[in-house]
Amino acid sequence: MPAEFDPRNACPAAAPGLIPQTSPKHREAAISPLVALPFPAIDPVLIEIGPFAIRWYALAYVASLLLGWRYFLLLDRRRGRLLSTGAADDLLIWVALGVVLGGRLGYVLFYNLPFYLQEPLQALAVWRGGMSFHGGLLGVVLAIVLFARRRQVALLPLADRLACTVPIGLFFGRLANFINGELYGRASDAPWAMVFPGGGPSPRHPSQLYEAALEGLLLFLLVNVVAWRQGLGRRGLVTGLFLLGYGAARILVEFFREPDIQLGFLAFGSTMGQWLSLPMLAGGLYLIQRARSGPAA
Repeated sequence: MPAEFDPRNACPAAAPGLIPQTSPKHREAAISPLVALPFPAIDPVLIEIGPFAIRWYALAYVASLLLGWRYFLLLDRRRGRLLSTGAADDLLIWVALGVVLGGRLGYVLFYNLPFYLQEPLQALAVWRGGMSFHGGLLGVVLAIVLFARRRQVALLPLADRLACTVPIGLFFGRLANFINGELYGRASDAPWAMVFPGGGPSPRHPSQLYEAALEGLLLFLLVNVVAWRQGLGRRGLVTGLFLLGYGAARILVEFFREPDIQLGFLAFGSTMGQWLSLPMLAGGLYLIQRARSGPAA
């Protein structure tokens, strides 16, 4: 599933000459943009025909779902078929609905609830942006639970196969975040730091690329190497590895990523993304231990 989308391409506190205000412990110092790499200004609109526009982020969603679906079919065919082609087509619809509805609801609840309580109709304005990965994950979990019951399919083997495809969406989603110049990192003097259009004058970590590498490429290799080496024979093992790997990667990258301006830093200098990732660590460890202690399928 693609990563979350930030409707704030510009940070209100990051106007020229200002640095976003956070807790005293994490207050940023201005860093000269002379040491920064230039941000590759790519138009977030891929194609525009009259009033219709196709954005890179929309393309990331479509590409993620289609490539993930095709890879799921390949994995299912090679490692023991669970679903017919028709059932797999239905699964794609269920997953897409889980991603979009769960991602939007997660953003509303986790990241900007006070605003949406005042403007409830804005929660329906998905086209204005605002998606949460953790919400999308919960939406997909609910979708596949309902799908498995409806189709009378074993849940964990289905989840294991889907877990192999999720990093594809994370990779493309984070690249789209980078192109949009959103979800950028904290101020940094690293040689590869960049001045983002909406991030004020300070060079910042390109944290979207860190996430694309860790949550996308590295996590894809991890779960799929295990899956193709008989990992699918232990129900829940691959799902557990995905949850553990994503949770660890997200918690790590959050130390370099600028928190959402409406939330800022939470207790102990933590972020919402880190708190939401903690249950993934616990769930991943539980599934891994359960798979290792149980008999192979």
